[in-house]
Amino acid sequence: METSKALIKLKSDDFAVEFETLPVEDETDFDELKTHSIIQGLDSVEKELKVLEEKVDKLNCDIDNLTNHADGLDYTLAVASGILTGIYDYFTVGEFSLKGANEFGQKEVEEKILKAAADKARINGDNLGRVDTLEKAVSYLEDKYKIAADTVLNPFGGGRQHHLRDFSHHFSPTGLFFSLLTQFTGKVYGTDVTGRFIVVPLDEKGMLLVGKTFKEKITFGVINWYFHMLSDIAGSSGTIKDGGTGTGLPGPIMSLLKKFATLPSIKLFNQPNKDGNKELSVWVSKLFNGTLFAERDAKGKIIEDTVVPFDYRTELGIKHHAKKQAVPVIMNECVVRAFYFIRRLYTELRDNNIKSYTDLKNIDWKKTFPYNNRTITRMLTIATGTFTAINFTGAAINAARKPGGLSNFATFGSYFILRVNFVGVGRFAVACYTDIKMGIQRSRLVDEKLQVYSQMLFLHNAKVFYRQADMWVAAENASTAVEKSYQLINDTTLFFNTAWNNIIEDMEAIGRSLRKFDDHETKKRMLDILRY
Repeated sequence: METSKALIKLKSDDFAVEFETLPVEDETDFDELKTHSIIQGLDSVEKELKVLEEKVDKLNCDIDNLTNHADGLDYTLAVASGILTGIYDYFTVGEFSLKGANEFGQKEVEEKILKAAADKARINGDNLGRVDTLEKAVSYLEDKYKIAADTVLNPFGGGRQHHLRDFSHHFSPTGLFFSLLTQFTGKVYGTDVTGRFIVVPLDEKGMLLVGKTFKEKITFGVINWYFHMLSDIAGSSGTIKDGGTGTGLPGPIMSLLKKFATLPSIKLFNQPNKDGNKELSVWVSKLFNGTLFAERDAKGKIIEDTVVPFDYRTELGIKHHAKKQAVPVIMNECVVRAFYFIRRLYTELRDNNIKSYTDLKNIDWKKTFPYNNRTITRMLTIATGTFTAINFTGAAINAARKPGGLSNFATFGSYFILRVNFVGVGRFAVACYTDIKMGIQRSRLVDEKLQVYSQMLFLHNAKVFYRQADMWVAAENASTAVEKSYQLINDTTLFFNTAWNNIIEDMEAIGRSLRKFDDHETKKRMLDILRY
């Protein structure tokens, strides 16, 4: 620290006195710098602690949400709901049948074709008598909406099998994609009889059904394709005229299976058989034709009445049966969630002493919502698990009552599976997965909370160190102040002693001077001067 000297002048009418101030080393600026650093450090620690405290609050909320708080009453209700809806499922849903599904789909398809043909005939100004039967409606749509792929049959196995092997004949989004691809490339895509993917160029006849402009390509590839698919899902008009149901078209499930069978990545499961045909492709073809699950007589010949093709119509029937299966599953879900909501709402009304409409604002509605928490997930896991157990029990009883059910395990299994509510099984699997996932998430958040606590402990220790440093700075300043005060007292005492000695010496000198004067008058004048 730099020091300097200064002069202080005191003036009066008769005299002037000068004092010289001595420099004293000043460490005030250095102390302020240390204090400022400590304050900044404490402020930084406080801010970090505040952020971590907010994070802990959020973690506590999430952990509580992922914690199962269900009690005995919740579990009892969940089990009761599963039992009741399981019994309802047994008596209302019934047994699944491929034949029944196909028959249901046939009726749906017929209504759809008749309506579409009538609407088109009305728009085109044609006589509605041309479309008043299924045969006429199919024939009308076949004539009005031709597609290029129908000109290429042999590479895809002929008229009966090209519906499965020609991808543009699949009544699904992928079928629409290949229909448009045909319009823009002039080629048809699918598989040959062995299951190998092939691309077949259109001949001159086929190119006549390819649009010349972009608008025509879109029209032929979308509009013509859609109505032609409607005519094909019920079979050809000739087959219908002979009293048959026709080949039909692959639905979304069969379309997906057929394309999956062509993927090169599944060669291990799609090796050629002794005839050179890929095994998986053969299996898909048998499923589509209806011979895969058909019964055979003593000679091994297929019984025609048991042949049920797995086509678009059958998929419609399966969809309808799945809806029936979903009803008790949804009922189970609604009962459990409703009970959860009502019970938690009652608890909120009681705990918050709600007595009027205006008091409802005091309710924490998040605690009543029957979703996105571990408690309702656990209740649904128990309810759906109970439902599935009741469903399996009913399916086993039903299978055991069938002829050969108790004596043949394969027969028992085939009857058992027809009664299984797959929608309920799927819902139970989802509930279990969600419950386990929440448990894993909770464990992860607990570990994260422990890490945050560790960080907070470190910051609290840092806060203590800063406080200790501040205390030592204050103690150091106090010690310096005491030392300076002691030095000032010491200097003052020395100054007083010196001044007093000087005064004594001066008085003695004056006394000696007065003794030199013998006359009375002079002594008197000197005493008067000293008096004033």
